[in-house]
Amino acid sequence: MNNPITLFTGQWADLPFETMCEKAKAFGYEGLELACWGDHFDVFRGAEDKGYCDEKIATLKKYGLKTWAISNHLAGQLICDPNNDSRSDGFAPADCAGNAEKKRQFGVDSMKAAARAAKNLGVKVVNGFTGSSIWHMLYSFPPCDWNEIDKGYKFFADMFNPILDVFDECGVKFGLEVHPTEIAYDIPTTKKTLEAINHRDAFGFNFDPSHLQWQGIDPVKFLQTFGDKVYHVHMKDCVVLLDGSNGILGSHLNFGEPGRGWEFCSVGRGDVDFEAIVRQLNKMAYEGPYSVEWEDPFMDREFGAADACQFLKDYVYPVPAGVFDEAFTKKK
Repeated sequence: MNNPITLFTGQWADLPFETMCEKAKAFGYEGLELACWGDHFDVFRGAEDKGYCDEKIATLKKYGLKTWAISNHLAGQLICDPNNDSRSDGFAPADCAGNAEKKRQFGVDSMKAAARAAKNLGVKVVNGFTGSSIWHMLYSFPPCDWNEIDKGYKFFADMFNPILDVFDECGVKFGLEVHPTEIAYDIPTTKKTLEAINHRDAFGFNFDPSHLQWQGIDPVKFLQTFGDKVYHVHMKDCVVLLDGSNGILGSHLNFGEPGRGWEFCSVGRGDVDFEAIVRQLNKMAYEGPYSVEWEDPFMDREFGAADACQFLKDYVYPVPAGVFDEAFTKKK
């Protein structure tokens, strides 16, 4: 099986779902990873109404597309965030704005609904975020109370174990996108995260190399360390632009502003070594989609989505059944 190339619709949620399907087909994609916002996929409707899910599948099929995963990133961010301040008001219904705990409860309810909706949709993976109650303690000054760090992982486990119970009931897995501001953002914190939930089978990762690359983490090493927990793959690129005056912390500059130490960029246009990543994924026998999460502040998104799809087609090649010279060394 060749890995299907899909497009994550999170950066396209301003468009109607059917318009997105039409465009994705024209760009050359085989499917969509559905964002659980905009009108692309409503997890609460999907959890209660299989007919709604069937309608989504029918629309995808109309354009020759499929789906292998849904993504509930925005609601997931609310679950472990310590403050849920005004920055995330748009991640929940308007009546949750300004109420941190109401937003948190919405996040929990939404993630449980996502598992049920995924089952009705016939997909096995829900990607997303967890948020983190300890991200603000990234730099240990004022000096961290390390007991508070431990409490952060316990809080994550307390919040997510009941969610994962629903995932288990539905036969669906959660894929955390390892990412700054989440409970896991590099290899050591990913290990701590898995330990906090006793390596539950329902919890794994949506591998995205870009968030590792700009931090200086080897994406292939991540795959080698957590290969059996990689449930889904994002294909996303970035470029590091350190010039002696800036750093990787962002300099309080928005994406696309001059002077940033790094930027996301269209797949194949940056520093990520996709050849090495694909070879490692092949070694792991990963058969899921390569899902393009397209972000580039300096490129038109429609050009970029088509360009990224074409780039990845060169990496979707069949794996041989045996070693290349096996035919000459087999005993007759």
